[in-house]
Amino acid sequence: MVDICVMKNINQIQLGHHGPFVSSLGLGCMRMSSVWGGPTPDESESIATINQALDLGINFLNTGDFYGAGHNEMLIGKAIKGRRDDAFISVKFGAIFHNGQWLGLDLRPDAIKNFVNYSLTRLGIETIDLYQPSRMDNSVPVEDIIGTVADLVKEGKVRHIGVSEITADQLRKASEIHPISALEIGYSLAERQIENELLPAARDLGVAVIAFANTAEGLLSGELSAPLSDNDYRQHFSRFQNQNLVYNLQKVEILKDLAISKGFTPTQLAIAWVKEQGEFIMPLVSMSKRSRLAENIEAMKIEFSEEEMNTLNTTFAIGAIKGGTYLAR
Repeated sequence: MVDICVMKNINQIQLGHHGPFVSSLGLGCMRMSSVWGGPTPDESESIATINQALDLGINFLNTGDFYGAGHNEMLIGKAIKGRRDDAFISVKFGAIFHNGQWLGLDLRPDAIKNFVNYSLTRLGIETIDLYQPSRMDNSVPVEDIIGTVADLVKEGKVRHIGVSEITADQLRKASEIHPISALEIGYSLAERQIENELLPAARDLGVAVIAFANTAEGLLSGELSAPLSDNDYRQHFSRFQNQNLVYNLQKVEILKDLAISKGFTPTQLAIAWVKEQGEFIMPLVSMSKRSRLAENIEAMKIEFSEEEMNTLNTTFAIGAIKGGTYLAR
């Protein structure tokens, strides 16, 4: 059981130079729905997890209108009914799925206007706090995408504009059209490529970074062993295949040893490392069970010595992990 009195003191982060303050730890709600065709987790437990997160001061709730074909938004709508002001809701749009299969993106202005109305209805709210294209593939000019969302801000359907999984050039262009409050991107000890261009651009532009996949699809959890089972979805990624996985898990042993010496789990250290990369960076952690809340909140309080940070940064330098995932650019 989480001690609410003890745990509720969660720091806040500002989204952009002039944006709102939200919890420094975000709750990713994706795994509360069936996204890739798997079973849907227990809905009552998911709703209880959202409500307890809100009770503990985690108010940043992240979803996508394509998570579970709208199921995720309806779930959040049920959870926040009667306590809308407690939640800051971030919604991604644009991804098209059919029967659990990715079909591509639809970022046309007319499609965006259609998407937002369905999201508002499913969530049961009048305004989305942060609205962002899930990716950009150059099929529609950045000006048209961000310009359309800016119009939704004027209409009162959206409060702040975000972007997700884009390049530094796209971020600069988007920022010229309308102030961008947040960038959602994969970032972890094992996925540090954004440090070259994208992270510096976000810092210069005053854009907050919402960092997901902190454990790199479980690689940094300390719970994997080689080889993975044949039906494990990670088999599709070269990072988890054959000798790449064997090599990468040797790196993870160093993280595990440090975790043991500090009295935490490798997952907690992975989250804490992300948090330590800048006051404008928020770890976004996916959870569907209340039992995960306490350990993830505790991770936000972990501090590293200079020697410990040097060990992690050297062990997991850019390019130190072999192979990639769909997050790689």
